[in-house]
Amino acid sequence: MSDVHFDIASLHAAYRDGVGVGDVVATIHTRIETADDPGIFIHLAARADLLAAAEALGPFDAIAKPLWGVPFAVKDNIDVAGMPTTAACAEYTYWP
Repeated sequence: MSDVHFDIASLHAAYRDGVGVGDVVATIHTRIETADDPGIFIHLAARADLLAAAEALGPFDAIAKPLWGVPFAVKDNIDVAGMPTTAACAEYTYWP
């Protein structure tokens, strides 16, 4: 996975070639852990939760689901179910 770029076209090509979305999730988590920079993410979803969500996506279909398997991050001032909204301020933290 280290040679796969994370733009949509490259990810689609990798998925067509048999790369699993779980492999992408694992690679992302490994890269984040390797960076070891607490300033990158205030909250990171558990790898197991992401893998379970990836399994629930069903089969790859770039036409019907063009964003299938495309990783993304959400700023911590946007509400996401099951994740804390903090706006980078611990005193502001709440769970939607």
